Amino acid sequence: MSVEIHYALMAFHLIVGFILVFIAVKAFKKTKYRPMALLALGFSLIVIGDTIIGDVVEFLQQDVFGEMIQEGIGIVGFIVLILAVKRS
Repeated sequence: MSVEIHYALMAFHLIVGFILVFIAVKAFKKTKYRPMALLALGFSLIVIGDTIIGDVVEFLQQDVFGEMIQEGIGIVGFIVLILAVKRS
């Protein structure tokens, strides 16, 4: 895959992720429903872990440690999402 396509997909992934987080935060502010806050937090962690930290790790060419941090943040994000769904 060419570098331009890779960066375009990465930017699109980041934009869509932040739109999702924005909509979740907006829904929480409107409803004040606590599981919606957990949903927004879980989505934020997944976007940060998968997109931002994943791309930094790839750019810095950090193999094991960077990958562990990226996956760890993603796993915590999914756990928070599970809690949000369980509490709703």
